[in-house]
Amino acid sequence: MTPSELSPEYVHQQLYWRYAVKKFDDSKTIPDEVWKVLEQSLVLAPSSFGLQPWKFFVVRDPAIRQQLLAHSWGQKQVIEASHLVVLAIKKDINAADVDRYLQRMAEVQETPLENLQGFGNVVKNFLENPPYPLDINAWSTRQVYIALGQYMTCAAMLGIDTCPMEGFVPNKYDEVLGLTETDYKSVVVCPAGYRAEDDKSAARKKVRYATEDVVQYI
Repeated sequence: MTPSELSPEYVHQQLYWRYAVKKFDDSKTIPDEVWKVLEQSLVLAPSSFGLQPWKFFVVRDPAIRQQLLAHSWGQKQVIEASHLVVLAIKKDINAADVDRYLQRMAEVQETPLENLQGFGNVVKNFLENPPYPLDINAWSTRQVYIALGQYMTCAAMLGIDTCPMEGFVPNKYDEVLGLTETDYKSVVVCPAGYRAEDDKSAARKKVRYATEDVVQYI
């Protein structure tokens, strides 16, 4: 489907179709070619300065998912869904992370590293001397939510269901996934797959405030 074929009506339809699935059909699996697109929706997500202060853990092992269920407020989506993504921040991002990004930028854009130092200094100054009170891990968490939004929207366009979840115990997830002693910390979870036919939430009308109540033109 080309951009010209992706009609406004279709986009609106899929945005309305999307909801936070309460029950997935555990017999259905996202095809590999579709999953690869969703995977890239995470990889290609925008972030402030392009720093990408994150990592995305795709939990495929059923035994590990079963362990995570105990720390997910009993929400069975984590074991029923085709795929389970745990979105994590890179903790305490700093100048070394900026240098790593500059190295990658120089490699991909085929430009000398010294040409990027001015930009790198701007980013480092923001992190070390922010123009406003800055909790760096909270800032990184906000970046992760940008990736989550892109992931969920792409899923909806592809007819894939999702369920964003903050209802879990991050520290326990980190223990199960072996993240506790690493540079990463889980902040949000998003199962993806196909809604079960008997998920009653699918038939409920989407409740949103009127457009004029939440969109103001100035």
